Amino acid sequence: MPIATVNPANGETLKTYEPMDEDELERRLELAEATFRTYRTTSFADRARLLNKAADLLDEDQREIGRIMTTEMGKPVRQARAEAAKCAKAMRWYAERAEGLLADEEPPESDVTDSGASRVRVRYRPLGPVLAVMPWNFPLWQVVRFAAPALMAGNVGLLKHASNVPQTALYLEDLFDRAGFPEGCFQTLLIGSAAVDDVLRDERVKAATLTGSEPAGRAVASSAGEMIKKTVLELGGSDPYVVMPSADLDRAAEVAVTARVQNNGQSCIAAKRFIVHTDVYDAFAEKFIAGMEALRIGDPLAEDTEIGPLASEQGRKDLEELVDDARRSGAEVRCGGQRPDGPGWYYPPTVLTGITREMRIHREEAFGPVATLYRAGDLDEAVLIANDSPFGLSSNVWTRDENEVERFARDLEAGAVFVNGMTASHPAFPFGGVKRSGYGRELSGHGIREFCNITTVWQGA
Repeated sequence: MPIATVNPANGETLKTYEPMDEDELERRLELAEATFRTYRTTSFADRARLLNKAADLLDEDQREIGRIMTTEMGKPVRQARAEAAKCAKAMRWYAERAEGLLADEEPPESDVTDSGASRVRVRYRPLGPVLAVMPWNFPLWQVVRFAAPALMAGNVGLLKHASNVPQTALYLEDLFDRAGFPEGCFQTLLIGSAAVDDVLRDERVKAATLTGSEPAGRAVASSAGEMIKKTVLELGGSDPYVVMPSADLDRAAEVAVTARVQNNGQSCIAAKRFIVHTDVYDAFAEKFIAGMEALRIGDPLAEDTEIGPLASEQGRKDLEELVDDARRSGAEVRCGGQRPDGPGWYYPPTVLTGITREMRIHREEAFGPVATLYRAGDLDEAVLIANDSPFGLSSNVWTRDENEVERFARDLEAGAVFVNGMTASHPAFPFGGVKRSGYGRELSGHGIREFCNITTVWQGA
C-alpha cells in the first residue's frame, strides 16, 4: 500500500508521500535513543506540563484535525471532532494521575523484616523507545491512548501509522513538538509495513504495541518474541450484544444501532453479533432493523451524515464477500446487503438473520456496518453463542436481573462486560481482550505500567 491520502468518499488521491530512506530512519532511531537518556530523568511535573499543553493545542486544532481524519478514512466529521476531544481528555487524565499511578510501592513491614531488609520499594522505571504500530480506524485515539501514558512514564515513542492516514500521523508528531516535548520524544516513521520488522528488531527499540489485524499481531509478536521484547496487542473483535427479556427493549434497540455503526462500523469494539432471547427476539429485531434502515448515509464532511464510506475499496470487498457467503449459505438479508451506485466506498447498514456456524461471518470479523442476529432460548444458550468466537475483546449485556448480570460477568470470555450500555473506552478503565483479540492492557494504571521496568529496590540494615 502506498503512503497516501485517498479520499474514501470519492476515491481521489489527495497527497502521496515517499517512505523514509534507511539513512533517515537510522537518524531517527539514534535520536530516540539519545532523547530517552535525558527525558527519562525529567520530573512528572515537567511531563505533565508538556502533555497538558498538547491537550490545549489539540482542542484548538479540533476542527482542522477532524476534517483531516474524515478526508483520510471517511468517518463522519462530528465523530472525528469527538475523537479529538476524547484524546485531549485522556492526555489531561494521565497528566494529572501518572505520578500517583507510578508511585513507589512499599511491601508490608512484616515482609520487609522477614527478607532481612531495612527497607524495600517497588519502583516503576521507563523502558526506552517503544514502537507503536497503529491502525487507521481511530487514527488519533489509537495513538494517543498509547502515547499519553508512555510519555508520562518517561518512555519515548516511535509511531508507524497505517499508510492511508499519513497526514494524521504527521500531525501527531507536530502536535508533540509544538507542545514543547524534547526533539525525539515522539516521532512518526513514514515507512511501509515491510520495514516494521527491522525497526522492531533494532536493539534500541525496547518494546512494541500494536492495534490491528490478527496477522499483523502474529508477525509483531513473533519477531518480538525472538528478540525477547515486551508487546501489547489489541487485535480484532466480534463482540456479542446480548438482550434478555427483562431489558428495556426500546433503549436496547436504539443503542444497538449506534453500537454497530459507530465509525461506519469499523471498530474492533463495535457490537457485531446480536444475541436475543427468543421471548423478545421478534420485537427487538423489528426495532433494530428499522433503526438501521433509518440511518443517513452521505458525505462524511456533512454535519448530518451518520454513515460515511468505508476506509478502503478492499475493505468494502472483504465485507461484501462475508455477506455474499452468508447469503449463499442460507442467511436472510433483512436490510441492506448491496453496495449503492455512485463514487466512494459506501456500504449500507445491513442486518442478517439465520446465521449458522458454517458461515464465514460467524467466525470472522465484519469490519463495516453489518450486523448478525441470533435467537437464544435461554441464558445458557446466549452464553454459548457469545463465546463461540475466536475473539474476546468486549461484550454487551442488556438485563435488569442481577443474577443474570453476575452470570454474564463470570462466564463471558471477553476483556470487558458492559451492562445496559455499549462498549466504550475511557482512560480510567483497562482496555484489551483475550483469545485472538490479543493480550496486555491499554489505559488506566494497568496501561501505563505495561511499558515499565518494575524494579525491586532492597536495602539492608
